[in-house]
Amino acid sequence: ADEYEVVREVQEFFADYAPLLPCLFSLNHVSTPTDSLYGSSPNTWNPAALERSVQGVLAVLLSLKKKPIIRYEKMSGMAKKLGGEILHRIQTEQTLFDFRLTQVPPVLLILDRRNDPVTPLLSQWTYQAMVHELLGIHNGRVDLSRVPDIRPELKDITLTLQTDPFFSHNHLATFGDLGMNLKTYVASYQSRSVSTASINSITDMKRFIEEYPEFQKLGGNVSKHVALVGELSRLVGRDSLMDVGEVEQGLASGSGADFKAVQALVMNPSIQPFNKLRLVMLYALRYQKQAASNIATLISALQESGVSQEDAQLVYAVLNMAGADQRQDDLFSIENILAKGRSALKGLKGVENVYMQHRPHLSETLENLIKGRLKDTSYPFIENQKGVGPNSVLQKPQDVIVFMIGGTTYEEARIVSLINQELVGNGTGANPGTRILLGGTSVHNSSSYIAMIQSALANFPSSFTQPPTEIPAASSSGGAGPSLNVQLGGLNLSVGGIAGTGLYRSAGEGVSIQADGIRDGVKNLFGKVKQGVESIGLP
Repeated sequence: ADEYEVVREVQEFFADYAPLLPCLFSLNHVSTPTDSLYGSSPNTWNPAALERSVQGVLAVLLSLKKKPIIRYEKMSGMAKKLGGEILHRIQTEQTLFDFRLTQVPPVLLILDRRNDPVTPLLSQWTYQAMVHELLGIHNGRVDLSRVPDIRPELKDITLTLQTDPFFSHNHLATFGDLGMNLKTYVASYQSRSVSTASINSITDMKRFIEEYPEFQKLGGNVSKHVALVGELSRLVGRDSLMDVGEVEQGLASGSGADFKAVQALVMNPSIQPFNKLRLVMLYALRYQKQAASNIATLISALQESGVSQEDAQLVYAVLNMAGADQRQDDLFSIENILAKGRSALKGLKGVENVYMQHRPHLSETLENLIKGRLKDTSYPFIENQKGVGPNSVLQKPQDVIVFMIGGTTYEEARIVSLINQELVGNGTGANPGTRILLGGTSVHNSSSYIAMIQSALANFPSSFTQPPTEIPAASSSGGAGPSLNVQLGGLNLSVGGIAGTGLYRSAGEGVSIQADGIRDGVKNLFGKVKQGVESIGLP
């Protein structure tokens, strides 16, 4: 092809993934009934999705020049399968992975969304996560065409850290801080003008920007965020999300939400049907073992309040896919809640307010990993890896790549970003310099997560929309081993056990941790912030 011999060099770049943040990437898998992530059960892969995930993770490793040791969540047959396939490809393409060795090898930790179904079901209260939850972020773009009275140039906006300084500084900010930061941002432009007009509302902002053409370029970014925050504020008020969010956090963190609180919101006509469905899913996950009759009552109430029978049955679907008998870790045990409370008090800004009590399970997992305390009984190594020895579990890695099968969230990306900041800023810490990268088959909001479950049901037995069959207590813990485990050369046949049956490559009501005074104070703060945002929000 190079007829005139002008090509000097050919380079190969591996970019079969979408980098969304400095600490986040996605494979952008969109689940449909014909292109589901899952095979015939929640523990088996759709072969096409498996190959796509293998290629995507390998591209990340090659672009970062990392040859990691691989660990996986023991309860997940999908995680074990993916880890085995990735290791097999690394070993068959050794020349591609011939990178400089480090004293402590990087770690690829493969997790399964089913071990934490709570995080993607929650309302979000930080800027980027809120935008994705309420409006959707798709490849760095947000569609505002349905916003009332939106200006034509703002119907489709770009929202990326690289091109937007305000978003770069505030994408992790809570909704409370956001309103004040936005007002300061707008005032900084006004201060450059000879005008002494004060800014008291969005109308004043619009007039200010339109009257000074020289500010149009800079004002464009201001207008974008004014419109965006104004729409978030409108949706929060319209859908009573502060009331919904408080009950959600109570369910997720064990700080006291009960059956009556959920039932009251389900029967409230001002609450959107989709938000009612999320609440009942969270209640079912929280009280699956203690209140099965209440779950059935709430499902009946959902149908009475306008939720279709097909959608209401998704409550049982999420229990069958990611209920207590499917998870290896108990998200709601008293010990776990208290442990999260102790961890939250130590750092990473802790429990900032009543709407931010929940901390994703990923936070605890990463904390244990970087401190060398992540048990290999729950997070084993893929078998027959070079560089894995008796003390490997105690090593504190410098580079950690986490891949979440079933999709990750911006809430988890925020946790990773804060941990990275803490590790960089704390030069005297236990493991300074550790870098964590989070990725997943997709980045979920609650809508896409529930849609993924719904699309997967097309391949599952009809029993998945019925109440789960109780599993004896001895089998529900994460330690249940396979009933048959046979090594066949480079393959391992596992029958039964919590990871499911499969053929794998082997290369061979709750505890309160939140004071009422904090709750009341934060609600008052949010009330003031809401008023402030409305005063600079779209009319």
